[in-house]
Amino acid sequence: MSSVQLGKTISEISIGDSASFSKTISETDVYLFAGITGDFNPIHVNEEFARKTMFGKRIAHGGITTSLIAPVLGTILPGLGTVALETTCRFKAPVFPGDTITASATVLEKDEEKNRVRMALKWVNQNDVVVAEGEAVVMPPKEEYKELFGL
Repeated sequence: MSSVQLGKTISEISIGDSASFSKTISETDVYLFAGITGDFNPIHVNEEFARKTMFGKRIAHGGITTSLIAPVLGTILPGLGTVALETTCRFKAPVFPGDTITASATVLEKDEEKNRVRMALKWVNQNDVVVAEGEAVVMPPKEEYKELFGL
């Protein structure tokens, strides 16, 4: 028996289902993200510069925050085999190195004919402040994938 388990298929998903993932954003995360993306905006990597901004200190890249939805969609709900088709996000508050962010997704609607699920997305910090919100449309794995991968 394989230890890999395919995510939920469209028939296994219900409106209202939700899942979340939490992570503390570290200094290392900020600098690795800057190196990976090439985004060395001083508001993220230069404390002296950032002190003079409206935030008063460095903020984490928005992409770090939004990427925390990936483990939710890709490993929990719907899970392995899911393909993200569209995501939107509105930033509401800054995220600072040291903040713990919880990314969550909740099923709003599903279209079984097209194998699509629309989900509400929300990112909240350790103080229950919503730092971002948006939506995603994903294509959950199909039942026939189980046979294809011997699951």
